[in-house]
Formats: sequence, structure tokens, C-alpha cells
Amino acid sequence: MSKNTCIFMLSLACFFAAAARGADDTTKEGEKSDKPTQEQLIKDLEKTLTGAKMTGQFTVTGKDDKPPAKEEYTITLAQKIPEGDLWLIKANIKYGNTDKTFPIPLEIKWAGDTPVITLTNLSIPGLGTFSSRVVIYEGRYAGTWQHDKVGGHLFGTIERAEDAKKEEPKKEEN
Repeated sequence: MSKNTCIFMLSLACFFAAAARGADDTTKEGEKSDKPTQEQLIKDLEKTLTGAKMTGQFTVTGKDDKPPAKEEYTITLAQKIPEGDLWLIKANIKYGNTDKTFPIPLEIKWAGDTPVITLTNLSIPGLGTFSSRVVIYEGRYAGTWQHDKVGGHLFGTIERAEDAKKEEPKKEEN
């Protein structure tokens, strides 16, 4: 399988954008706290990732002589599954002759208010087996990826897919 496929899977996991701040917790004294509740963090992450475009770069371990390659993923849906840490992510993958939306079940763990996408040995028919660990914070993602026996690092930004389309330069007509 291609490196782009691995990166897609990792990015897909990465596609999990920055958790927002500002929930309605109260302190012992009855004052508002800046710490968001877990429920608010989950809602914010769902909102951030659904309709998000992740644009960045990835490296391949052992290929240090090559510059990072570009990657791009669009998440059409990010939804927390009620039990445990499982999420359903639907991501559009454009790779080679593949241009398809895949539903991907994965875990998102939390390091305080920061989501960490955790994908371990997920087999996707026709694409391969993927693992990744991707941290999402304030509109950026960074982490590691593994596709079968090839792996590396990935990093980039997360924005609304609509906003990314608005920023694309229009082609001039001759």
C-alpha cells in the first residue's frame, strides 16, 4: 500500500481538530471555572471535525533525504459513539484511483483538554493495516503514523472545508 494511504488514515485520525475552551464548570466557591466539561469538549470536537479539511505534510522514517510530502483529508462526519472512547469518522480519501468516503471507527483519548487520536492495527479492506497517534490542538495536528511496515510523522492545520475552498485561487481563463 502507498504512503499516502497510510498518511490518510493517520490524518484521518488527525482530522480531529482542536478542542475548544470555555464550559460552565463551577468551582467550590460557586465561581465559574475556565475548565470545560468532558461533555463540552466532545461536542466541540464533533463540531470542529465535522466538515473539516486537514492539510499538512508527512515524512517517512528512513527517507530522511526526501522532503515531507503533502497530505489532505476532508472529514464529512465526526461523531462520538455513546459507549467508551470510540468515535465514527467519515473521511473522504483521494488517493491514486480511489476517491471515496470511508467510515473509520477509532478511539480518541484525552490528555486533559487535548484530544489524541488513537488508531491501532485497523485493517481496511483493499488499503492495508494502519496505526497512528495524533494530537489535536488549536487548529493544528501532529503525530505518528504506521501503514503496514512503513511509518513516519505527520503535521498540519485543520480548517473548515468551506473556508479552504474560499481561499483557493481561481484559475485564470485564457
